[in-house]
Amino acid sequence: MTALAHRIPRYQDLLQRMAPSIINSEEANERYIRELEQLERRGTHSSAAERKLADLLTLLIHDFEERHYRLTPATPVEVLRELMVANNLRQKDLVRIFGAESTVSAVLNKKRRMTVDHIHKLSVRFKVSPELFF
Repeated sequence: MTALAHRIPRYQDLLQRMAPSIINSEEANERYIRELEQLERRGTHSSAAERKLADLLTLLIHDFEERHYRLTPATPVEVLRELMVANNLRQKDLVRIFGAESTVSAVLNKKRRMTVDHIHKLSVRFKVSPELFF
């Protein structure tokens, strides 16, 4: 056996050392992320076994984060409210977009839908894609 064979870990050895499994805690997720980062730092110097382990860790981390950090789609009104908070705006600050404070109120209280014109003006005002409001 050559000296090189001793330095390149086998996939089975990596699995045995790490014993990866489904991630069920934040601590385990952080540990797997650290391990993945360490493998990624090796870059082009990593072995096929290390790249295979990195692929497995990526899948396990992705699975955990999808289950625990999944973002639910926001409604157009929720998006607007968040943009208002982020920009320190009140209802009266949007009158130029909606035409009247009563219209702003009706939209924010889900009693009236945003028009295409409202959406266009909001996307320009906040420099966001109009898709956020659909």
